[in-house]
Amino acid sequence: MISGINSALAGLHAFEKKAESSANNTANINTDGYKKTRVTLEEAEPQGVKPNVERIETPGPLVYEQTSEGETLVEKSNVELTYELPNMMLSRRFYQANIMSIQIQDEMLGSLLDIKG
Repeated sequence: MISGINSALAGLHAFEKKAESSANNTANINTDGYKKTRVTLEEAEPQGVKPNVERIETPGPLVYEQTSEGETLVEKSNVELTYELPNMMLSRRFYQANIMSIQIQDEMLGSLLDIKG
């Protein structure tokens, strides 16, 4: 029972990292040269998941901009809002599912202790 709660807590941490990464990427969408981060999940021993944060080095689009030195080629952010927003919504739902799992396990543990006592 407790191991199930630990798994759900690991899931909460992992999806918190995913939401944090998406929020940071979205906040820097207009920052020239910004490289987005992506969080992948892998199985952790003995149970749960572990978030791995990696920086995506693909170049952003190049755009000519007017500067004090004339027109220069500037690399924009490689963040795509069409990827980040659905990813944030999914992370939110997965986070809620892990909270619900903890609540149900807590209720089950409470019922078990009531029966035993």
